[in-house]
Amino acid sequence: MSAYSELIKSFEKIRAYIRDFYLYGFKSREEYRVKSARSYDDERRRLESWLGDHMRFVRTPEGKNVFISIDSRTVKHNPLYNAWKAKSFTDGDITLHFILFDILYTPSVKRSVAELLEEIDGHYLSGFESPLVFDESTLRKKLKEYCEAGLLATVKEGRRIYYHRQEDTDLSALGDLLHYFSEVAPCGVIGSFLLDKEGVADSDTFSFKHHYITGSIDSGVLAALFSAMREKRAVSVSNTSPHKDLPRRLLLVPLRILISAQSGRQHLLAYLPSQNAFLSYRIDYLSSVKPEAAEPRFDALREELERLQRHAWGVNIKRSRQGARPLEHVEFTVRVEEGEKYIVKRLLREKRIGEVTQTDERTYRFSADVYDTGELIPWIRTFLCRIVRLHFSNRTVENRFKQDVEAMYALYGIGKEASE
Repeated sequence: MSAYSELIKSFEKIRAYIRDFYLYGFKSREEYRVKSARSYDDERRRLESWLGDHMRFVRTPEGKNVFISIDSRTVKHNPLYNAWKAKSFTDGDITLHFILFDILYTPSVKRSVAELLEEIDGHYLSGFESPLVFDESTLRKKLKEYCEAGLLATVKEGRRIYYHRQEDTDLSALGDLLHYFSEVAPCGVIGSFLLDKEGVADSDTFSFKHHYITGSIDSGVLAALFSAMREKRAVSVSNTSPHKDLPRRLLLVPLRILISAQSGRQHLLAYLPSQNAFLSYRIDYLSSVKPEAAEPRFDALREELERLQRHAWGVNIKRSRQGARPLEHVEFTVRVEEGEKYIVKRLLREKRIGEVTQTDERTYRFSADVYDTGELIPWIRTFLCRIVRLHFSNRTVENRFKQDVEAMYALYGIGKEASE
């Protein structure tokens, strides 16, 4: 037997390794200082057992760096879902699991706790010299776990409670739907599990030009946040900062999840009671989500957030104790040549807020009032060669934009006079 196990007890541990070493960190064995090198080797081998076909490495002066390389043209299913399907269990867990579902083999079969114990001891375990022993407390905990997971249901007859298997849902015709859901939707790992069920036809209908797979390891955090929002509860979370060694424990009211269509990055918009502020948090920096008390102001807070979002281009809102930050104005004018109406369509299609106005036969002006004009810069850059006029009320942002353009000119060897 190998020195490491492919099965895991804590997914958060695996999530940290995937995120820090194979998605963002590109750290070598020598750079790993959190635990022993032996721990690093064990976790690396475990990950490679799931992702072996997608692992690559490069040698640098600091050592061998391992990373994930995936060609979305050929990979139809997110390989990171394999990490969710490797769960640790004991001999007793797996034995009791198969015994229970062998007894309750169809929804019409019902058994009480006493009847289950009697059948397990008398029929399934009696032939072993040193049989496993399942007491009533262990059985009740397992039955409760399966009821909460939706695998079993209860029915009361007289004073007794009976357990039976849930009715199966026919998913055989939903292969295309489940494939699309599993690769696109938040918490798509649910669709991946359903695709694994017997009788569900896999699908090759879809391929993805932009396949954002990394958010899949944050599905547990997302599911906990969605549950809290549905129940209108606050949560306590651990927030890891790239600039600090230790995470901070925060009490938040989760209100919205925003997912970038450009990068796939996921953000939580939340209310922070300690600062009376609305702030955004990257989902991949959050962990250990714990539900707290119900928040009576949940609906009012969400309505206020929606009002603030009318002037937010991205996730930067920053409503603090002093109120919402002052709005900043931005506008730029583009010249559209004959046959370039697609530029106008882009302006209209891609603008999230603001207005597009035709100023003459060839020029169109975009204008908006937002909390952070700096968030628009990447989008404005895509119209660079057609911009004939540009204005930011925040001069610092405008100067930074112009400096970036001048730096680009210098990179391509264009003289200063050309940049002016």
